[in-house]
Amino acid sequence: MIAAPALNRRTIALVGLMGSGKSSIGRRLATALDMPFCDADAEVEAAAGQSIAEIFATLGESAFRDGERKVIARLLDEPPHVLATGGGAFMNDETRALIQQKAVSVWLKVDVDVLVRRVGRKEVRPLLAGRDPARMLTDLAHQRYPIYAQADVTVETGDTSHKTAVDAVIDALRAHLEKDAA
Repeated sequence: MIAAPALNRRTIALVGLMGSGKSSIGRRLATALDMPFCDADAEVEAAAGQSIAEIFATLGESAFRDGERKVIARLLDEPPHVLATGGGAFMNDETRALIQQKAVSVWLKVDVDVLVRRVGRKEVRPLLAGRDPARMLTDLAHQRYPIYAQADVTVETGDTSHKTAVDAVIDALRAHLEKDAA
């Protein structure tokens, strides 16, 4: 079995739809693996000096995605860390290629009904503004799940506790590394 320290030699990039737990599970995963944590959305906001909602409203989604791509490229050049990407980041061909080259990607897969419950409790998200969250998340799942499936590792977290999800990610990463080492 591969020890936990072997898991922190490459950046671990978490991908998935909004509400899948990329940030909350990511913080706990970073702690468990004794790695720094970085949230790409927060880094985009810091670089732009605006919230994501403001970027969407003033510059549009295309400008946000361009900034997101640049920020993630910069973050992937930093020492290994756990990186929570934005829900649409892995959809960009260039960003996805960089993640596949420089990190281990982990898709946090969650059923849409669970995501609807989760995002309903959170702040307004730009892609959901003025839309039916269930319909929008269903549409996003149909568009994005085939692309997310290209991640190195898939972990179905469901409606589990953060600890259970983190343990599942660590187990999946170990299995991935053992398969690569074989």
